[in-house]
Amino acid sequence: MPITTDSTTRDDLPQAGLTRQSTGAMTTPDGPPDTGRTGAGETGDAGQRTMVRLLDETGVRHPDPEHDRWLSDVDDDVLLGLYEDMVVARRIDLEATALQRQGELALWPPLLGQEAAQIGSASALRGDDFVFSSYREHGVAHVRGVTPVELVRVWRGVTASGWDPYAVNMATPQVIIGAQALHAVGYAMGILADVHRGEDPGPDGTAATVAYFGDGAMSQGDVNEAFVFAATYVAPVVFFCQNNQWAISEPVTLQSKVPLVNRARGFGLPGVRVDGNDVLAVLAVTRAALHRARTGGGPTLIEAVTYRLGPHTTADDPTRYRDAAELAEWKERDPIERLVAYLRSTGALTDAVAQKVQDAADRAAAEVRAGCIALETPPALSVFEHVYAEPHAELEAERDEYAKYLAGFEDEEGAR
Repeated sequence: MPITTDSTTRDDLPQAGLTRQSTGAMTTPDGPPDTGRTGAGETGDAGQRTMVRLLDETGVRHPDPEHDRWLSDVDDDVLLGLYEDMVVARRIDLEATALQRQGELALWPPLLGQEAAQIGSASALRGDDFVFSSYREHGVAHVRGVTPVELVRVWRGVTASGWDPYAVNMATPQVIIGAQALHAVGYAMGILADVHRGEDPGPDGTAATVAYFGDGAMSQGDVNEAFVFAATYVAPVVFFCQNNQWAISEPVTLQSKVPLVNRARGFGLPGVRVDGNDVLAVLAVTRAALHRARTGGGPTLIEAVTYRLGPHTTADDPTRYRDAAELAEWKERDPIERLVAYLRSTGALTDAVAQKVQDAADRAAAEVRAGCIALETPPALSVFEHVYAEPHAELEAERDEYAKYLAGFEDEEGAR
């Protein structure tokens, strides 16, 4: 469900994540990690904002003129669309987790708990924007048009690429932590090169790229190098960090004693810290950041503070390193239940509408299950296909050697 914004001038857009004080000065976010308090935006010392939040944990909507301006078109239909996307993404995720537990997938990285961060940000994208993600952004892929079956093909081990990146303007998932940040900057610099050669960016500005990564990737060299390149060349890219509190088995506090968004300052990037379980706040700050990128304002770092309710992957056991009380506390901040509470309070979400959404989610789950089980294992030697555009002697030699190796098993089977 792509959503676009109207064109506005760059001059009327303050840097994301910065609060204008009564003196007119601009201050960057500071303060402790999210405490879960409610309100339109958390504030630290000297009134500095540390968290953008429009829907509190009970589903109460708080006005915020700075960010509400990016939501002027968000009516009941849009809200229900966001809700449906979140529910469907969660249902696909749960079904894929079950498929892995039943031996139908080799591995699966769950997104449970991060639906608002993914659906809210992806819904801000235009069709010509390009996404570079890690391996957990199934909700983003869903919004971009990736089918449920395409989501699981790689994790069943039957292909090296689950979908055509150019069909949905989203690269297939990057498993190497943080590498996609450099890919996003490179693509964004290509956009600038096209404009430099005379391509008309259009009235709403150029296309932009978004790089999704987790809190653990913030300590990777690739991500920090991407920040340098993006800031230096004013590249039209948004860095979207989903801080889900745990980099595999290590807490975010182990790698950073300050909010991750504060690192943006050192690279000359504007940064904004948003409640990643508030789909409206995520949508607003991502729209603002994308507008800046498209209209010559350069990159932005968004830190979406959320929580991984499940394991890092299905090969992980989070009970070995995570306190049960912490998990219970974050379950109370469930992003879908928060939006449900708001939609129920306004009358937009009725029992009939909720059932319709659940039916759509169940159909998606049935599609992913049937499609996954129907996937055929390709011939073993097909791994050598489409590696090079032209014949390659070394690759052919490797193929022949592997074919002889496989034939050896056939000989042993025949001997028995």
